[in-house]
Order: sequence, then structure tokens, then C-alpha cells
Amino acid sequence: MFIWIVFIGIAVISYIVQARLKSKFEKYSEMPLSNGMTGREVAEKMLRDNGIYDVTVTSTSGMLTDHYNPANKTVNLSEGVYGTCSVAAAAVAAHECGHAVQHARAYGPLQMRSALVPVVQFSSSIVSWVLLAGILLVNSFPQLLLIGICLFAMTTLFSLITLPVEIDASRRALAWLSNAGITNAFNHRQATDALRSAAYTYVVAALSSLATLIYYVMIYMNRRE
Repeated sequence: MFIWIVFIGIAVISYIVQARLKSKFEKYSEMPLSNGMTGREVAEKMLRDNGIYDVTVTSTSGMLTDHYNPANKTVNLSEGVYGTCSVAAAAVAAHECGHAVQHARAYGPLQMRSALVPVVQFSSSIVSWVLLAGILLVNSFPQLLLIGICLFAMTTLFSLITLPVEIDASRRALAWLSNAGITNAFNHRQATDALRSAAYTYVVAALSSLATLIYYVMIYMNRRE
């Protein structure tokens, strides 16, 4: 019963966090920058200021789909960020460039996360089926559930490693936004608030993954008893 209460609590918190993030992004998207720079221009300037010239800034469809791809060295900005001049666009663009800076500086946690990507992609493709079969056969073939737990543990580890990666990217972004004069005393707080709200989504995701992992471990341990 306790674990189900935890799941419900995390689900409610996740909904609230996502709703607040969307609300704040929409709010801060209506606050223009005084210098008139779009998200693309902010990203390109941050890359140049950090001596990075081999990363391309591109536009991608969707809302809040912004991401940095270390495989092809691209900063992919969503439609609402790429061509928009706003505090939210600047914050998001700088955050994604923060990942590019991490990549260029060989930031340890980012390297660990990148190394886990192939493993997580493989485990994610089969883990649901392995766990389902493991639960159904827990009394006759408990090893299958244990394999599923190990596979799911990889995704949990990925979520946990993602936390310092995202927090550090936001730290780099906010420091640069202030030092470069992109944000000022009137709007830097809003940029900080936007990135903090985004960070909460990763915290909730990590907690959810950890709680789910514990749930499967409890099933396995209870069977052994």
C-alpha cells in the first residue's frame, strides 16, 4: 500500500511540475529581451564566447523539445525558442548550449550519460516485456525478474546521472547570461526561475524511476521470503 501511495504522490507532483513549467514558459515567452536577440542568436553567441565553432544551431518541431545532440554536435531549439526574442527563449537556448560546453570541456557526468545511451536504448526496448514475464513467472523462474530489474536499473542510473548534468548546464547558462549582459537585473530572476522549473522535471523523473525500481525489487524479495 505504501509504494502505491508513493506512486500516486509522484504522479501528482509530476503533473503539477509539468503544468507549472508550461505556464512559466508561456509567461516568460512574453517577456522580450532588451537587446532583441532570438534564441538562435543567443545560442550562437554563447557557443562563440566559449570558443566552440563546430556546433550547429538548428530548429526542431514541437514545444519544449529543445536538446543538445553530442553525436552530431547540434543544439536543437524548438520553434518557440529558435526564432523568438524572450527571456524564456534565451534561458532555454543558453541551457542547451551549456551541454555543448560540457561536451567541449569533457564534463565527466555528461560523458557517463553518453556512454550509457546505447545500453539504455537496448534495455528500454525490452525491459517492459522482461519485467512482465518475470512477474508472471516469479515463482517458477525468478531469475527472469532479476534480469528485468537489472535492465530497469540502467534506466534509473541514467535518470540519476542526468540530474547533475542538467543542473550544471543551467548553472553555466545563467552565469553566461549574466556575464554577457543578455539578462539584467530586471529579468535574470525570471530566467533562473524558468530553468529551475525545468530542473524539477528531471528530479521528479529520477524519483519516479527509483520508486519503480524499488517496487520491482520488493516483488523479487517477497518471492524469496
